[in-house]
Amino acid sequence: MLSLSPIKILFIVAVVLLLLGPDKLPEVAHKLGSSWRALKRLQERVETEVREVIPDLPSANDIARMARSPVNILNQLADRVDQKDDAVKAASTENAAVLPSEPVPEPRVVAPPKPKPTTNITLPPDPSLN
Repeated sequence: MLSLSPIKILFIVAVVLLLLGPDKLPEVAHKLGSSWRALKRLQERVETEVREVIPDLPSANDIARMARSPVNILNQLADRVDQKDDAVKAASTENAAVLPSEPVPEPRVVAPPKPKPTTNITLPPDPSLN
């Protein structure tokens, strides 16, 4: 990944100053700044429109954090599922406490049917096959 140390930044500034010169540097800096502002406004406008359509969407910082650690997202989703399972179990035990307890019939085991005995039947040969 690209890491910019202070020495690298100073080197880049020196090269830009030499290439552009002191006359054009303010003009280029102004154009860069206005382009950056226009890009930020576009980003905010798109984000606003998307949030109007999808109100439950997490913030951009949350999405970036999720992209950096997908295992953490999976853990959070697993925790949510566990919480839902616990809630379903609790609701079923509450419903069981409210309902009168009836004896639960045991399932009946049915034996599979016995196969029929096979008989060997011989057919006379077909004369058309000779």
